[in-house]
Amino acid sequence: MKSDYLDKIMSKIDTFPSIPGSAVKLLALLENSETPVGEIEAVLRIDPGLTANVLKLTNSAYIGLPTKVGSIKRAVMLLGMNKIKQLVMTSFVGAVMDGAIPGYDLPAGELWRHSIAVSVAAEGLSRELKLTGTDDIFTAALLHDVGKLILGQFIQEDLAAIDAAAGTDVSFEIAEKQVLGTDHAEIGARILSHWSLPDDLVHAVQWHHDPDAAAESRRTTDIVHVANVLCLMMGIGVGREGLQYEPSPTVTRRLGLKPFHLEHVASQTLQLAEELSDVFSAD
Repeated sequence: MKSDYLDKIMSKIDTFPSIPGSAVKLLALLENSETPVGEIEAVLRIDPGLTANVLKLTNSAYIGLPTKVGSIKRAVMLLGMNKIKQLVMTSFVGAVMDGAIPGYDLPAGELWRHSIAVSVAAEGLSRELKLTGTDDIFTAALLHDVGKLILGQFIQEDLAAIDAAAGTDVSFEIAEKQVLGTDHAEIGARILSHWSLPDDLVHAVQWHHDPDAAAESRRTTDIVHVANVLCLMMGIGVGREGLQYEPSPTVTRRLGLKPFHLEHVASQTLQLAEELSDVFSAD
C-alpha cells in the first residue's frame, strides 16, 4: 500500500463530523459528579433534540419507570450522570451512523443496530460478572466500529484485493490491513483521539478485535471485545466479515467468563437493544 493512499485515508479523520458544541459542554459538566442539576438542565434546553431524547429515554421501556416524567430536571435526576452521558453520545453517533456502509455489506441502519446491541451486551456482561468501574463501557461499545464510516469507501474501492487476501485462516480485519495499510479499529481509535475522548475508550476501540495484541490488558477492552463477538454470533451487524469470530480464550479466562454468562446476556440483548433503538428512531 502506497503511503500517499494511506495518507488519504488518514486525512478523512480531520473532516469527520465533530461532536457538537452543546454536547461537548454537557459531557464536560457530566464528568464532575458535583455539577448542579440546574446547570445540566440549562445546557440541555439549548439543544431541543437532546431535550426530546432525554424525555424519550426516561419514559422508555428500556428504563422502565412506573410513571411518566415530563420535567427535564426530574429526568436528569432520575437518569443520573452516567445515563445522560450515554444519551449524549448515542444521540450524536446515531446521526452519523445510520447510513449504509457498502464496503462492509451493511445496509442502512445495520451498523447502528449492531452498535446499540454491543453497548447493551457490554453493560449486560458487566452486570453479569459484577464488575465495577465500568461507567464508560456503554460508550466504548457504542463507538467500537465508528472507523467503518471512513474506511467503508476504501474497502469498496479495493474489495477484490481484500477478498483475495481474506481466507479461512485470515480474518477480514487482517486482510483490510494488508491491503489498505490500516483497519477500521485503528481508524476508529484515531477518531476518538480526534474527539479528545478518554484513553480507555480509545484503547477499547483500537483493540476490540484483537485484545491479545495490545501492550496491556484493560477490562473495558475485554468486555467490548466479548460483547462485539457475542452480537456477531447472534447475527446482529454481520456484513462481509461473516461469522468467523469467537471470544479470545485469554480474555475469557481473564474475565472468568462462563458459557452461562454469555447465554444469559444473549437472551436479554436483542429485546433491550430494540427498546433502546426505539428511543432514538424517528417519530
